[in-house]
Amino acid sequence: MDIKSKTAALSVISNVTLVIIKLAVGLYINSVSVISEAVHSASDLIAAMIAFFSVKAASKPADEEHKYGHGKFENIAATIEAILIFAAAAWIIYEAYNKFTEDLEVEFLLPGIIVMLISAAVNMLVSNRLYSVAKKTDSVALEADALHLRTDVYTSGGIVLGLVAIQITGYHWLDPVFAIFVALLIIKASIKLFKEAFLPLLDVKLPESEETAIKEIIERHSAWFVDFHELRTRKSGSERHIDLHLVVPKYHHVQDAYEMCNHIKTDILKIFPKAHVLIHLEPCECDETCEKGNECKKIQNYELDNKDKKEF
Repeated sequence: MDIKSKTAALSVISNVTLVIIKLAVGLYINSVSVISEAVHSASDLIAAMIAFFSVKAASKPADEEHKYGHGKFENIAATIEAILIFAAAAWIIYEAYNKFTEDLEVEFLLPGIIVMLISAAVNMLVSNRLYSVAKKTDSVALEADALHLRTDVYTSGGIVLGLVAIQITGYHWLDPVFAIFVALLIIKASIKLFKEAFLPLLDVKLPESEETAIKEIIERHSAWFVDFHELRTRKSGSERHIDLHLVVPKYHHVQDAYEMCNHIKTDILKIFPKAHVLIHLEPCECDETCEKGNECKKIQNYELDNKDKKEF
């Protein structure tokens, strides 16, 4: 089991434990906000299980049916997680509304406060671990799982404040109010996650900062080519796919062009280790009308002058 799968399994174990504890305490003290947190953790449990299976599937190498690999399994998993979280938030709001109409009182506040503090501490530790591994492996599924747990930390803190407020003021209607507040935070997080996970499924380009970095790498080798165009990028799970057309002088030696492409690929892989780079070579149309004619001649003369000390 690789590091991504082990980390996803840790999230599953912690969420199982927290769901049981929160639900038991929430029912015991009759708190809809604590029960709502149990539901939230249940959705996180489902999300953690999806993340666990998706990172295992995404780690499989390319095969005959999936020639571009299995990276998008992570995006699909994270999209499903976002939808589940949104549904859980809607259920919390529904239950909180019922609590308003039924006017039930919260009892035995101390157990609820204790379990929420324990939950916040556990989720903080696990989410930090998930974020750390997600950053190292560029895993959108683990990042989604970490976001869920980090949201739990904030919402658990909010519920603690609500239970303390009830203890101080005696206003039991604060319980469903804080439950709705929790639900709104969950909805906000789910919408953000949905955008981050779903858009790569539509093959949107890499972020502007990443494309700029790729262009800068290519430009470093500009002394050896005429131009480049049709740069296309997309992301699949933790993998990036980059392809472009590189225009070289018409009589450029094949071996030199091949070595130059390898240098460009190597430099890109230093920044994006799991990138797949495809470079299509095109000859420059050098004639009396070609705007790049002088540039082609300069490159060819440069090659002749440096044929024994070529450095790309």
